[in-house]
Amino acid sequence: MAVKPKSRTVLEPFAQSAVDSGTSPIKHAALSEISDEQTLIYIANLSGVLSLYSLQTSLPHIAFVRRLALPGTGALSSILPLVHIGKVIVLVDGYLYLIDSNLAETPKRIALFRGVTAFSRKFQSRSYGSESLHSNGGGEANYVHRNGDGNDVKSFFAVGIGKKLVLAELVLGGSLVILKEIQGVFDGFITTVLWIDDSVFVGTKIGYYLYNRVNGRCELIFSLPDSSSFPRLKLLAKESRVMLMVDNVGIVVDVAGQPVGGSLVFKEAPDSIKEIGSYVIAARNLTLEVYHKKTGFCVQRLTFGNGGAGPCMLADEEHENGKLVAVATSLKLICYWKVSGEEQIKDLLRKKSFKEAISLVEELENDGEMTKEMLSFVQAQVGFLLLFDLHFKEAVDHFLLSENMQPSELFPFIMPDPNRWTLLVPRNRYWGLHPPPTPLENVIDDGLTAIQRAVFLKKAGVESAVDDEFLQNPPTRADLLESAIENMIRYLQTCRGRDLAISVKEGVDTLLMYLYRARNCVDDMERLASSENCCVVEELEALMNESGHLRTLAFLYAGKGMSAKAVSTWRVLARKYSSGSYRNEQSEGTDLQDPTRRFISNRETAAIEASKILEESSDQDLILQHLGWIADISQVLAVQILISEKRSDLLSPGKANRDINRRHDIPSIEEFPSWLRYLQWLIEDQDSEDLQFHTTYALLLAKSALETYDEELSTQNVLSEMNVSENGRSSIFDTPVRERLQIFLQSSALYDAEEVLDMIEESELWLEKAILYRRLGQEALVLDILALKLENFEAAENYCAEIGRPDAYMQLLDIYLDPKDGREPMFKAAVRLLHNHGEMLNPLKVLERLSPDMPLQLASDIILKMLRARQHHRLQGKIVHKMSHALNVDASLARLEERSRLVQINDESTCDSCHARLGTKLFAMYPDDSVVCYKCYRRQGESTSVSGRDFKKDILLKPGWLVTR
Repeated sequence: MAVKPKSRTVLEPFAQSAVDSGTSPIKHAALSEISDEQTLIYIANLSGVLSLYSLQTSLPHIAFVRRLALPGTGALSSILPLVHIGKVIVLVDGYLYLIDSNLAETPKRIALFRGVTAFSRKFQSRSYGSESLHSNGGGEANYVHRNGDGNDVKSFFAVGIGKKLVLAELVLGGSLVILKEIQGVFDGFITTVLWIDDSVFVGTKIGYYLYNRVNGRCELIFSLPDSSSFPRLKLLAKESRVMLMVDNVGIVVDVAGQPVGGSLVFKEAPDSIKEIGSYVIAARNLTLEVYHKKTGFCVQRLTFGNGGAGPCMLADEEHENGKLVAVATSLKLICYWKVSGEEQIKDLLRKKSFKEAISLVEELENDGEMTKEMLSFVQAQVGFLLLFDLHFKEAVDHFLLSENMQPSELFPFIMPDPNRWTLLVPRNRYWGLHPPPTPLENVIDDGLTAIQRAVFLKKAGVESAVDDEFLQNPPTRADLLESAIENMIRYLQTCRGRDLAISVKEGVDTLLMYLYRARNCVDDMERLASSENCCVVEELEALMNESGHLRTLAFLYAGKGMSAKAVSTWRVLARKYSSGSYRNEQSEGTDLQDPTRRFISNRETAAIEASKILEESSDQDLILQHLGWIADISQVLAVQILISEKRSDLLSPGKANRDINRRHDIPSIEEFPSWLRYLQWLIEDQDSEDLQFHTTYALLLAKSALETYDEELSTQNVLSEMNVSENGRSSIFDTPVRERLQIFLQSSALYDAEEVLDMIEESELWLEKAILYRRLGQEALVLDILALKLENFEAAENYCAEIGRPDAYMQLLDIYLDPKDGREPMFKAAVRLLHNHGEMLNPLKVLERLSPDMPLQLASDIILKMLRARQHHRLQGKIVHKMSHALNVDASLARLEERSRLVQINDESTCDSCHARLGTKLFAMYPDDSVVCYKCYRRQGESTSVSGRDFKKDILLKPGWLVTR
């Protein structure tokens, strides 16, 4: 089935000449390339006349050379130029003639061959290896699909003579030597033959055959229907394949006779078929049709006008890189050049056949005629043409398919020149098919003007290049601008993932921010600004300030390390949120102060973002400058900033303390709780022992306790914790202020107690005073507060126990019995003290202190108990004294006995250590009765005997009258 041709300029005429063939139609034509600048053209007619023309490709010009009448009366049916020997073989009336290439000599008939019906030179593909045709191993010429231009003078031919196939070799003398004859295997006369590599294709009226010269097998490829025309074979040199014609269908097979790819279907059975590159050219009825071999599409159709009677014949160069084809009719000879792929693409682009242009590039790339870089180039070129045609989505689609296109090529469409990236834009890179880059607004305005002009011309009956869609439904400027920006954004977003130069990355990100702002894509702007980017802040700063996109600007500042500007911007935003000049929307999240609230205001968001920056900043002045307004919004954030360990250099607590004190002169917790928590973090978590911090922390707590004293419901009873032990630290974040103060005053010993006491001296914080007086060693004041102000008798007694002296108990008893200030004696407390600690008191002094007004029934039992205990202690002391005296006497007696012991030494006595005779030597005896000489005694020492027993560590006990074993 014929395919509707697609317009494409593959062939272009470049030389033409008249043909003087009389009234005889053209039978055959052939080309012979002599050099790069000269090609010989042979034309034969039915009258047996062979004409020679010379084509000068550099001019170009076709010149008639001469004409030669061949012997015989029949038609010249085949011409085969042999460039390597300067000859031409022609077939006339069944005979083969050898003629010089210039037709200057008389034709020479080749002997031994008559009745020839077809002949073909052997063609050899590039992949074919050199093999021997002779049994003696003689090599063949390595032809590369050229018209006899091999270096070897040998040529091999396949000759069809009736039903016989002959393989022959052309020798230097100009005669053919028969190598092999094959007969009896073909049905019908051989009308066409083609030899390629080891395969010989043969066509008869019955069908197509394939003979393999290596194994000698001959097989029928397929039969032809009775109604079909004569068979024809055409070598497709580029792919090393053969096309077998069946009427108007060309079946393509490989050298093994197997069909490959699809068949080519021509509109009619052609008069002549030739090949040029990736195309097959068919001539019929003075019309030339160009078909693509892979797709089967007819891509070009040419007509010759008045070409005379008879068929038109084609001639090609018969090699894979051929670029020339000649068309001969009875009146004309026209030579066509194959248009370069680049020019074909340009022509399609001018016609706005963009899909066909891309398809052509892909075809040429697959055929090896064009590089992948050219495909990328054409994709970009198509994109620019579509962009100026206002098809922005399709334009960006092609831009994205172009691997070599640089994002900087689109910068002039977004930001007018000159700008920071002007020098990055390639100049004169494309074919000049589209206008120079200009801002998108100008592109759209020019395009709308062109549409309006086209609408006017259409009404006047004049066609234009504007799309019918735009003519029927003209777009608005706003819609086009929106589409342009959206698709530019899409392209730049994709480019962000590529490996680009840093300057190009800066342009991509900065211009992407421009486009986001133009579309008011706030979320996208903030997402880009807060992520890793290469935006040039200087290019965006004024723009963002003008449009009020301060959040985006703050993110940009932070990303570029401009912490001071970023935090200042967040501060401005927080102030505007508070004043209502900005919408104070709420976004999903957890509230900073109250975790039960599930929202965060924009004001709090500003504080969060600023705190993130300050947590990593080591600029202490900057931190302290902005800590206040953040603390006003969230004390939690302020604490996080102060205690952050993300920064490279931790804050200097001393400098921070001085700055806070200078600004707030001991602020309360309500005024500046974050500072209190910072001090607690320094003291508890960082184990700071700085006296200033401990004192400041105590003063902050004390001041806050004084301010909240009236609001406290009751004093927390933590007297039981008033002990000397300072092991462990309890977290006091969630405890009342007074309790925090009391815990800290007890646990720390590094604060200035007098300074704290000065602050609360005139207050009613009696427990805190007691703790401080205790720290200062003011025992009387501590007891007075515990017993009289707080009336916590247990705490008072515990404090006396802590002191550990009897006079402390006596002092407490005096306080109970004589509280002064007009108060009644505290007899019950005194009785409690006497009951719990009466043994620590002197009964006489107690009796002296007792008031005459004290009821006897309250004191009688206690006094009696004290007296009995006193007598018990006195008697128990006497017993202990006597026992100690007895032990002393027993020890003295034992020591005397040991020292009065005698030892008898004779001549046989020896040292228990060195075994030397003692004789009259000095010796020593240990408590275990071992005897050593004085020398050994000095060596061993007085506490260690010969047995190794150390009497200082392992005491030797001997029975006595009081102490036994």
